[in-house]
Amino acid sequence: DHTTRIWDLISGKCKQTLRGHVDSVNAATWQPYTANVCTASGDKTVSVWDGRTGLCVQTLYGHSNSCNHLVVNNRGDTIVSADADGVVKVWDIRMVTELATIDVGQYPINKLALDRGGNRAIAASDDGSLKILDLKNFTKICDWTGHDGAVQCVATAPNDAFVVTGSSDATFKIWGK
Repeated sequence: DHTTRIWDLISGKCKQTLRGHVDSVNAATWQPYTANVCTASGDKTVSVWDGRTGLCVQTLYGHSNSCNHLVVNNRGDTIVSADADGVVKVWDIRMVTELATIDVGQYPINKLALDRGGNRAIAASDDGSLKILDLKNFTKICDWTGHDGAVQCVATAPNDAFVVTGSSDATFKIWGK
């Protein structure tokens, strides 16, 4: 219904409904150290919302296709978003500006993960690979291959020692760094 909802886990009731996207909301995450919620939408935008008031604080424009996922670094000052064109964008939330665009290929990026320091992003691609991105130089470092189907999810271990992925090929893999 193009909305994001904030739920009270104790009462099980919806506390806030965030309205404003004009297409599907594909990802949502909290911005650390704030009451803000960041969303990625099929309407090609990334939005930042005040979770207390339900108001949109910022909308970031620049993607040419549906935004499939986004992550926020641990400092809470950078958003990394990915779209269906295989484009990853890096945004400075404080300055409300795009820092970089990294084209990682023609296949959609389904999910993103960041290392603890926010220096590297890992993009799960529809081509069955992981794209490892350097967020300091805004470049693709390499591809990790091994899945036979689209990589649908990716997560890093809390100590950055491993990466786990899940794929449409009905497997998951644990990757050592």
